Amino acid sequence: MIPVVALAGETKVTCSTCAACCCQLEVMLITDTGVPERYIDIDEWGGEVMLRLDDGWCAALDRNTMMCTIYEKRPLICREFEAGAEDCLNERKGIATAYL
Repeated sequence: MIPVVALAGETKVTCSTCAACCCQLEVMLITDTGVPERYIDIDEWGGEVMLRLDDGWCAALDRNTMMCTIYEKRPLICREFEAGAEDCLNERKGIATAYL
């Protein structure tokens, strides 16, 4: 595996400088972190997932700030998805940052 290394002059990825592409992924709720009911949907197999809007974005994302409105109660997978880590960078490929 080739390590991911930030190049000189490359913008550091943070939640506030990101296009929030991770907020367009299917998020299964496998543990109870206190996600409010209004943000929970049921998938075709009967499992709980984060509700997504018609355009595919997570319903808990504030589209003005691109920040999570339920950050303290966000799902486990969102807690483990580290901004700037390999999984994050892979999801961002081909997507421009929203705030440069």
